[in-house]
Amino acid sequence: QVQLVESGGALVQPGGSLRLSCTASGLTYSIGWFRQAPGKEREGVSCISIPDDTTYYADSVKGRFTISRDNAKNTVYLQMNNLEPEDTAVYYCATPVTLVGSTLYGPHGDLGSWGKGTLVNVSS
Repeated sequence: QVQLVESGGALVQPGGSLRLSCTASGLTYSIGWFRQAPGKEREGVSCISIPDDTTYYADSVKGRFTISRDNAKNTVYLQMNNLEPEDTAVYYCATPVTLVGSTLYGPHGDLGSWGKGTLVNVSS
């Protein structure tokens, strides 16, 4: 099973930027980013389909976040600009992912992989 490792989380001021990385131990065909803020349910943020670069963004991040990939490094990036306090959360990557309408779902149980998460804290 593919292992995923996230990095890049940090404390940043509102309006700042961060780039998260998700490195996979093997080949994947779709990778998504999810986040969970304290006391809230996990939310699908963005995903990318490896074969054709199709992307998805939640409305809450559209225009501010950009997902991209580097196949040679088996790494997917999430560039986050103009960060807001509401973006504070633990960010996870997962594979494979499924988009149903406008809702992004990650894998259940042994049907895929989740990383351990990286904390993004947007605060002044």
